[in-house]
Amino acid sequence: MAAPMELSCWGGDWGLPSLHPESLTVMAYAKFSGAPLTVNTINNTWRAPKGDVPALISQDIVISQPAKILNFLRKQKYNADYELSAKQGADTLAYIALLEEKLLPALLHTFWVEAENYCSVTKPWFASRIAFPLSLYLPGKMSREALNRILLTRGRPPLYSLTEVEAQIYRDAKECLNLLSKRLGTSQFFFGDTPTTLDAFVFGFLAPIYKVCFPRVQLQEHLKQLPNLCRFCDDILTCYFRLTVSGHSPAGQDTADANLQKLTQLVNKESNLIEKMDDNLRKSPQHPPRKLTTLKLATGGEESSPISRLSP
Repeated sequence: MAAPMELSCWGGDWGLPSLHPESLTVMAYAKFSGAPLTVNTINNTWRAPKGDVPALISQDIVISQPAKILNFLRKQKYNADYELSAKQGADTLAYIALLEEKLLPALLHTFWVEAENYCSVTKPWFASRIAFPLSLYLPGKMSREALNRILLTRGRPPLYSLTEVEAQIYRDAKECLNLLSKRLGTSQFFFGDTPTTLDAFVFGFLAPIYKVCFPRVQLQEHLKQLPNLCRFCDDILTCYFRLTVSGHSPAGQDTADANLQKLTQLVNKESNLIEKMDDNLRKSPQHPPRKLTTLKLATGGEESSPISRLSP
């Protein structure tokens, strides 16, 4: 019997199982290969060993970094690439290198360096999932590391200024998206009808760009002009994470429907009660008939009504 495996990773939002590209990559590969991972998302605590995310824990072994985690899963006989030829395996490595060189810098910039995106979305989202006082420190540290990584790979001559670096990394990212779109074509996945390691990496890189609602969205706008890549992300979310294109799971929708039904029943009971009260007042000899005050839903500072607690 295989040892149990747990994956510590960042949680999700905007219809994604995780907002973190590396976490998404590992989660997608586990789905593709059938690896039975127990996913523990970081939620108001700093649970990942040594702060490395994602991290795979199996017995006393702790493995971080997507490439190492995927190699470990393959050794456990969970291999999404077993049908690939040698040439397709080489193509996989080449395209992953392309993603890391051309697309990753723009992805890091969009999340962690672009000031408006970082202040309004990235920083508050990650800080809300990290325990105090680390929530005051870690988002800034992650932002500085992202900028240093970009400058380390791109801040060399002839690109000296940050403005020049930014312009170049977005040009490279758009070129990379165009190449991925051309390579995918009308196929469901990059090597036919079965997802592989390359599909996991592409999904991990593209899905956050595609789904997260940022105020500055130049890379997202370009991606949405490539419908086959958008369809690729939607198909994986729907088929492997049981999420609709809008981001709601069927179970979540069932919960919302059940809550709506309960609310309707509550309103009907209150209406019947009001009618009975009205009849009693009219039949009472010591009180003249009078108009009942209309009940209103709570607003503003008042206690919230049941409808405000419905699942989205």
